[in-house]
Amino acid sequence: MNPTVKHIVTAALLALISGYAALGVYLYLAQRSLIYFPTPEIQSQDATALRIQTAGAVLKVWEVQRPGPDAVIYFGGNADDAGAHIVPFARALPDRSLYFVNYRGYGGSTGTPTETALLADALSVFDHVHRDHSRIAIIGRSLGSGVATYLATERRVDRLVLVTPYDSIARVAQGHYRWFPIFLILKDRFDSLSRVPRISAPTLVLIAQLDEVIPRPRTDALVAAFPPAQVRVQILPGVAHNLEDETQSFREAIRDFLAN
Repeated sequence: MNPTVKHIVTAALLALISGYAALGVYLYLAQRSLIYFPTPEIQSQDATALRIQTAGAVLKVWEVQRPGPDAVIYFGGNADDAGAHIVPFARALPDRSLYFVNYRGYGGSTGTPTETALLADALSVFDHVHRDHSRIAIIGRSLGSGVATYLATERRVDRLVLVTPYDSIARVAQGHYRWFPIFLILKDRFDSLSRVPRISAPTLVLIAQLDEVIPRPRTDALVAAFPPAQVRVQILPGVAHNLEDETQSFREAIRDFLAN
């Protein structure tokens, strides 16, 4: 090979390797900022703000209190403003108390979000709500589906609703970054698939037909892990990832499932 050509090829390979390594380091260092997008604190006239002390944080949880033993706890997406869902859920579920969780660092809650922290906080919130409510349904949306799935393995849950869920964030991320060893570098995996065998609650899975964030195979893999008699699947037609609660079909599906 011509020395000049050889030099050019060597330089190009070194540049590619350096670029690959630099991007890999960036993904490792910035991974949590790519998963969590904390929302600012808001005020609401439609719910009461509870402050729940957990290990290392104080969570701001929106409460809509109704008489009776039935309650719903809502865990949102990674950029979800929990307070934005108060009104549509309050209208759709008028006979249940509602609790909308702001994760650590979100919406007035203190602390920094990590998988370990969010899962521990979910247990604290459930135990707080369970003092007043004997029947608790859990709704987990997108990122929150991983939190809800975990909670359903650790506490007795009356119903479980998973909105645009995934089998694991690691598998979703690997699909987006195919050339990087995501399974080796990812800290927060939210491996819902491995937890399904320990879930006993009847489960509803809502799939956005036009979901551009969670690939359909990642949801289908999660659904396939459930016994068929335990899980109900509904596709929301013409709906993208972030628009589920703006549709009548979304509200009706949850209302009907929780009523049965």
